[in-house]
Amino acid sequence: MKHYSPTDYVNWLEEYKVRQKAGLEARKIVASFSKRFFSEHVPCNGFSDIENLEGPEIFFEDELVCILNMEGRKALTWKYYAKKILYYLRQQKILNNLKAFLQQPDDYESYLEGAVYIDQYCNPLSDISLRDIQAQIDSIVELVCKTLRGINSRHPSLAFKAGESSMIMEIELQSQVLDAMNYVLYDQLKFKGNRMDYYNALNLYMHQVLIRRTGIPISMSLLYLTIARQLGVPLEPVNFPSHFLLRWCQGAEGATLDIFDYIYIDAFGKGKQLTVKECEYLIGQHVTAALYGVVNVKKVLQRMVGNLLSLGKREGIDQSYQLLRDSLDLYLAMYPDQVQLLLLQARLYFHLGIWPEKVLDILQHIQTLDPGQHGAVGYLVQHTLEHIERKKEEVGVEVKLRSDEKHRDVCYSIGLIMKHKRYGYNCVIYGWDPTCMMGHEWIRNMNVHSLPHGHHQPFYNVLVEDGSCRYAAQENLEYNVEPQEISHPDVGRYFSEFTGTHYIPNAELEIRYPEDLEFVYETVQNIYSAKKENIDE
Repeated sequence: MKHYSPTDYVNWLEEYKVRQKAGLEARKIVASFSKRFFSEHVPCNGFSDIENLEGPEIFFEDELVCILNMEGRKALTWKYYAKKILYYLRQQKILNNLKAFLQQPDDYESYLEGAVYIDQYCNPLSDISLRDIQAQIDSIVELVCKTLRGINSRHPSLAFKAGESSMIMEIELQSQVLDAMNYVLYDQLKFKGNRMDYYNALNLYMHQVLIRRTGIPISMSLLYLTIARQLGVPLEPVNFPSHFLLRWCQGAEGATLDIFDYIYIDAFGKGKQLTVKECEYLIGQHVTAALYGVVNVKKVLQRMVGNLLSLGKREGIDQSYQLLRDSLDLYLAMYPDQVQLLLLQARLYFHLGIWPEKVLDILQHIQTLDPGQHGAVGYLVQHTLEHIERKKEEVGVEVKLRSDEKHRDVCYSIGLIMKHKRYGYNCVIYGWDPTCMMGHEWIRNMNVHSLPHGHHQPFYNVLVEDGSCRYAAQENLEYNVEPQEISHPDVGRYFSEFTGTHYIPNAELEIRYPEDLEFVYETVQNIYSAKKENIDE
């Protein structure tokens, strides 16, 4: 109902018909994705179908949400693609909103709004809104006012109305606000800088900062700044190297000021107030006066996204590099002509084998911006064109039959929940080879030759509970007699349902392993018969 005005007349029967039509269209598209894009990690070409849909996007999204809310262990493939489509749709909408936001004049200083756009873009499936985050901050402001009333019952901030942007000029009155803020934030609500898990992207998402009551200097500073300004204290953001700060002016209005006329506030360090010399002690180096200057919204967001970009480059387990892709999108939305980041984006897409046509567009843009990059650009263009040609020449899928003589040593089947004997992780099999199909370098690096059966044994593609994908030797795997769901983002790409004992392959995976499901049923029955006999004894 948030999409309808209570004062407007609505023909609900017609709305229902439009919603029903959009729902059928959504299900049709979701159902087609597995067959069309099973071999692709990101169904890029399918997104163009969605962009051309007729009818209100809210109805299409609503149907996708309905699919995601279906019973937990079923329709896994539908949920997998519904999630990807919803992710894409919402990100496009958020990115358009961010670009419009960035067109605001320089004196438009809604730092919180910009930070929320970044949060929403990186978490498009979460219910995050500026209104909800502002409401949480307003509740903190109320607590600060309650404390402030005990310090000075006539304080002018107590008379501010919601949404009013007034500033208090007297330093002593400003100081009382900051004292009340520090008490509420750090003593009462227990907010603190996250020193134990500093390099965690959650520290940069404002909704998570409020939930977990922790963050890094820039996110803690934005929270502190927003509260202070609502209470009339004109703090300003300082893009200080290695440690984002706020500054609080101590000089007379209209006077010529230098860096020594400010106190610097470390919101990460419980609101500690610092001199210029103490700021340098904080980071262990001397810096020029220019680095104590105030920065605008765009520069603040650039720093936030830059932090996310650094974290994205550090990703180990997430093989889709989602955070890196998202942060590149955000950075290039602000600075579309950054050649090195465009080149990184092209290399990333090329590495993942996604959006080859878009890779060519990016490379053409790079060549226009900087002809000196022709070497790197030429290499990627050549290999991207080869990739496109190979896809055109691809023949039918490879079918692996358990009954084939060359597969006689394969003991396990797709869908079985296994345990790694050496590392102890739980996993589900989604593919197998009769012998190790990796190259010599991988075999050497993984020390496969030290295994009793070496590389001349079946190897299995497995989805691991920690979110990784691995290639495990048969001798290192064993049945998990107490199977559990494997929490992996790609489970739905391969399986349609979890039965409680095993996964059922979806239609596309079953085409590739047509005889495995029967073997799975037989295996599970034998495991539980043996388990029952042990209990009876």
